Amino acid sequence: MIEIRNVDYHIDKKPILQPISLDLPERQLIALIGPNGAGKSTLLSLIARLNTLQNGDIIIDGKNIRHTDTCELAKHIAIFQQHTQIMSRLRVRELLIMARFPYHRGWPKAQDRDICARILQEFSLENIADRFLDTLSGGQRQRTLAAMVFAQDTPTILLDEPLNNLDMRHARELMLILRRAVDEQGKRVVLVLHDVNYAARYADYVVAMAKGQIRHHGSTAEVLTAERLSALYQIPVDTLEHQAQRLCLYY
Repeated sequence: MIEIRNVDYHIDKKPILQPISLDLPERQLIALIGPNGAGKSTLLSLIARLNTLQNGDIIIDGKNIRHTDTCELAKHIAIFQQHTQIMSRLRVRELLIMARFPYHRGWPKAQDRDICARILQEFSLENIADRFLDTLSGGQRQRTLAAMVFAQDTPTILLDEPLNNLDMRHARELMLILRRAVDEQGKRVVLVLHDVNYAARYADYVVAMAKGQIRHHGSTAEVLTAERLSALYQIPVDTLEHQAQRLCLYY
């Protein structure tokens, strides 16, 4: 369980997050949705301790992140950010090995290399494994960064807009990988999505945010209604059921 207790966040006295209390269940795919500036990315960064907690507490599987050693926390939670700064002259394979640092502490073992080889295959990156990062297309780089998070092999995975720069095929493939990580490996996946139809298709649980507040949270059926989505995004939204799946229409 991720327990978020009375967490808020300010920048230069401007509130980015209003006080939030929320439990994020384990073994589920959890989608954070909402308009730009809602505070979704800030919330992810606070959970991963990339931003310092100003008020409140976040407890991940019984560990208060305020008091948890950095390397120990890195064994429990991994994050994919929108603007990850990494050395461009690393190769794809080397980046995945680097993600294993909390385990090998600079001395990679056979197990680390085996895990990275499996991740390369799962993300269909074998053919670019020896390419330098600065030679990759936007989509290849996005998939590589997602693979890096998986190489860290944590029970909780956070992803901030992971579908950016991905075409339809690769976006679908990534969502299927995330879905399998939950169903087959028991991981908790929390991700920011702008296309609510991906949330409708793949998520177990949805958190809808706007203006630094949580407006709704619950199952996809509870949150992704025409009335709630229209109010959340301030545009007309309709929904329909197709082959037992909910579709959200807003074009």
